Amino acid sequence: MESVRTATADDAERFLELSGEFVEAIGSSRGASLAPDPGWAVSDRDFHLGRLTDVLADPGRLALVGTLDQVVTGFALCHVEDLGTLGRRGILDACYVEPEARGVGLGRLLMDAVLAWIRDQGCRGVEGVALPGDRGAKNFFETAGFKARMLTMYLALD
Repeated sequence: MESVRTATADDAERFLELSGEFVEAIGSSRGASLAPDPGWAVSDRDFHLGRLTDVLADPGRLALVGTLDQVVTGFALCHVEDLGTLGRRGILDACYVEPEARGVGLGRLLMDAVLAWIRDQGCRGVEGVALPGDRGAKNFFETAGFKARMLTMYLALD
């Protein structure tokens, strides 16, 4: 059975393991150098444990874990940005489910929990990134109601 809950300090090791898988997975994708950094791209375990502790204590951030038969197999990380007179927006930093645990609805449960939290924060909307060519991520976002609203073009000058 799938379920989602707020991450706790007891989840730290598994959360870090999954976030490492996420960073590795996007690292080999086209456009990865331009992806927003959810803060997990360094390999220092103690840094990550401290970072996760900060995230868990920050009311403007949410860290979730998704479980399959009570085993943590996915996570989501998001935060809120204040846009001044334009209000607030939610940012989905990461949503990841291990490949062997996909296809049973756990990613959708994580996304639904993120969207509910972002609504509760009074946000006008939520943004997330799907890298170029990542049809799976694009489809995942679209099934949750997201729409592409801008393509960012880039030319490296080195």
